[in-house]
Amino acid sequence: MRARLLPLAMLLTLCAAGAQAGKVYKWKDSNGIVHYGDRPPAASTAARELTVIPFRAEPGALVRLRLTQEGGQYLAWVDNALAGPVEVRLDFGRSSNVRGEPQLPARATVPGSGNALVARIVGVDPARNGDFELRLDAVPGKPGATPRDVEYVFPLLTRDLRVDQGYGGSYSHNDAQNHYAVDFAAPIGTDVVAARDGVVMQVENDFDQAGLNREKLGGRANFVRIVHDDGTMALYAHLRENGVMVRMGQRVRAGQLIGRSGNTGFTSGPHLHFALQVNRGMQLVSIPFRMFSPHGILRFGESRAGAGHR
Repeated sequence: MRARLLPLAMLLTLCAAGAQAGKVYKWKDSNGIVHYGDRPPAASTAARELTVIPFRAEPGALVRLRLTQEGGQYLAWVDNALAGPVEVRLDFGRSSNVRGEPQLPARATVPGSGNALVARIVGVDPARNGDFELRLDAVPGKPGATPRDVEYVFPLLTRDLRVDQGYGGSYSHNDAQNHYAVDFAAPIGTDVVAARDGVVMQVENDFDQAGLNREKLGGRANFVRIVHDDGTMALYAHLRENGVMVRMGQRVRAGQLIGRSGNTGFTSGPHLHFALQVNRGMQLVSIPFRMFSPHGILRFGESRAGAGHR
């Protein structure tokens, strides 16, 4: 069976910064069958006409698609690079004389720092060659998480409190991921603490750009994502460059220092972007939360004005 794997289907990204080089290897076996992989063939395969295909890949990948062979089948594995669960959906970008078992599109939940077999790609007519391309989508979080009623800790070590943009702010809180986000004004370098106990699931730490170019900077920033015991995830975004103070897989307690605020990504000024998110049907969505501050319980209404920070 001949197989072709699109380079861009091998790495999926979220809030990644910059780009790095990657390689795909193409070769023929002793029967003249073409193979593609993310690693060079073993010396024992007697591979010939080896070609190395470079491509650009984003750092901070959520998952990695990996193909292995078992007899006349291809096994599609997904490796999770995060320290928390990720839901994936695998589908054919193109297929000829092959089918998926289970039938594609297929979904699977991959545990933190683990892997999962999502599907087997098998031939339909053994007398004919098969050819296919795969497409993989990934969303952080376990599907079906049931949020508990929790009072969150104010995520900044300061008594100053100013909300630059609240729920539904038209400046940048007008999509599902950010609708219930809150932007707290904070000078660069303000200590950021965990609002709830959890495990550090994902970090980005080396982005150094900021501005109002949504196309270039939208979705990019330094951040910490923490997954809680009920499956919800807290996002602390726009941290300063090298401002992350925790590592992936680390268990943190409410009030523990996790980073320092900054002004990175799509933003008009220094602030901390805080959101509580869940995975709903392969879509990352924000949900309302209760929070206690140095000035008492905070009440976040829907924003009317479009001004403010993201």
